[in-house]
Amino acid sequence: MAVADSRLFRLLLRHWWLALLVMGISFVLFGIASLNLLAVLQANLRFLLEHGADAVREGALQQLLELVAYGYGAAAFYVVFKVCEKALVTRITHRNED
Repeated sequence: MAVADSRLFRLLLRHWWLALLVMGISFVLFGIASLNLLAVLQANLRFLLEHGADAVREGALQQLLELVAYGYGAAAFYVVFKVCEKALVTRITHRNED
């Protein structure tokens, strides 16, 4: 089954410099969003398990939800990075479609 390219993907194919710029920005944002995320998540879960209701009252449950949101944000930046990478690789390997 053939999948039609999105307007964004076609734009990135036509403007390689934009794909490279967005790829670099999304790479940096992915790194920032995921920096030390697993260590903080592990510490948060340990705090919740050790202190239970007291940890919830101190905001550990809210922090856990925020950490999960940061994880999804990091994943979104990674997906943007991969889309830009695919556009650049497609452009490089299919020169006759310019």
